[in-house]
Amino acid sequence: MPKVENVQRVRAITGLRAAAAIVVCIIFLIPILWMLLTAFKPQQDVIKVPPKVLFTPSLQGFVNLFFQRLSLPQSQMAQYEGRSDLNWWDQVALAQGQITIGPSQYTGRLLNSVIIATGSTLAAVALGTLAAYAFSRFRIRGQADLLFFILSTRMLPAVVVTIPIFLMYRRLGLSDTHLGLILLYTVFNLSLSVWLIKGFMDEIPREYEEAALVDGYSRWQAFVKIVLPQAISGIAATTVFCLIFAWNEYAFALMLTSDRARTAPPSIPSQLGTGGVEWSAIAFGSLLFLIPVVIVVFALRNYLLRGITFGAIRQ
Repeated sequence: MPKVENVQRVRAITGLRAAAAIVVCIIFLIPILWMLLTAFKPQQDVIKVPPKVLFTPSLQGFVNLFFQRLSLPQSQMAQYEGRSDLNWWDQVALAQGQITIGPSQYTGRLLNSVIIATGSTLAAVALGTLAAYAFSRFRIRGQADLLFFILSTRMLPAVVVTIPIFLMYRRLGLSDTHLGLILLYTVFNLSLSVWLIKGFMDEIPREYEEAALVDGYSRWQAFVKIVLPQAISGIAATTVFCLIFAWNEYAFALMLTSDRARTAPPSIPSQLGTGGVEWSAIAFGSLLFLIPVVIVVFALRNYLLRGITFGAIRQ
């Protein structure tokens, strides 16, 4: 009997924990769900007070996000109504009293985000991995001071250095360029990369490399074939964190870019229509902006779960 009671107690506790986890997940997902509802609401339903939960779905947010539109006077509406050669997005815009005149800049801004975030993440992780290996395996004079200096760059608020960086970039010709943002994001992510990956490198036994060196491997071969495979979970976790920072960064992208290299975060809130802020377009753009990061995190989820718990090999 006591064993049966213990089993029932364990099952009850497990069920309560699962229920609590589900409730917490639902609470955290409420903003995402509301953003999803807003993305498919017609403009008149978005600004309703009290907010409408039940509504007729519309693709106005999609059309307003991806197309530039021109408002038509009532006298010109008749020549467009009833035409069979209009695309579906033209018909959605026409229902708002507008006509599409070309693609918007959102696709290009989203592509800029992909290029800059990917480039800076790869650079930060690659440089951070090499630096972390050096700090982990070799005796470096002033190592503690160097590590603290690297970490201190992460403590610096971005707004403090925005104006000096803006002046420096303007003089160097890096303002409003992909290379400028990639270099800047790499520098800010490098401290996180070095410190996280070094923690994993420290947990990998040195004997593995020593055995490889005895077998005739060079130091570089031992690093590539022995250390890197063992530290892959830490590298993957670091990649996710660096990507999220570069993907979401707002202040530098707003101050240092204007057109060519402008990323999605500063451009999404600027969706202004003829009647005011187009909240459905902003919600739709935000949802699309979430998808690449969700895909990367989902693809690296197994490594990430190990990485955030520092689950590398121990002696």
